Amino acid sequence: MIKLLESRHNKKDFDCGKDLLNNYLKNQAGQDIKRKLSGCFVLLDNTNVTICGYYTLSNNSIPLNSLPNEIQKKLPKSYTSIPTTLLGRLAIDLKYQGKGIGKILLIDALKRSYEIAKEIGSFAIIVDPIDEAASKFYKKYDFIDLPDSGKMFLAINTLKQLFENE
Repeated sequence: MIKLLESRHNKKDFDCGKDLLNNYLKNQAGQDIKRKLSGCFVLLDNTNVTICGYYTLSNNSIPLNSLPNEIQKKLPKSYTSIPTTLLGRLAIDLKYQGKGIGKILLIDALKRSYEIAKEIGSFAIIVDPIDEAASKFYKKYDFIDLPDSGKMFLAINTLKQLFENE
C-alpha cells in the first residue's frame, strides 16, 4: 500500500544505501509535508509501519528554453516558464531492492502526477537523477534528457496513453 508519510511510519530503520536520500526521509520529509513543500509517499510492508521505499512530488517549473527545440516550438512563447511536477526523490530500502519496487513507486508517482495534471496543469514530470544508475532507471521508462541540466522529463501527454485506457 502506498500512502502519504505519517509519523507512525518507521523512518529510522530505512536505508537505501544513499545518505542523502536516507537523511531526507529521516529528518526532513515530515517537515516538508507540514510546510506543503512536497508530498512524501511511502510503500509499506505488511506491518503497515516499515517503509520499503518512498518518493516525493511537488510543483515545479522549468524555463521554456531548457526544453528540446522541437518541443519549444509547440509551446506558446508567452510562457517563459513551463509548469511541471517534480519527482524529487525515489528510494528503495536495501532489503527490498531488486524486487520491482522502484517500478511500482514510479508508476504510482506517474499516475498520481497525471491525475493532478488533469486539474491544475503540468506539462511534464521532471526528475534529477542522483547518479548514473538512477538515470538508467528513468531512461528505461522513456524519460528524456533535458539539454545541459542533468535533469530528465516525461511529458504528461505520454502518460495519457498509459492511464486513459485503464
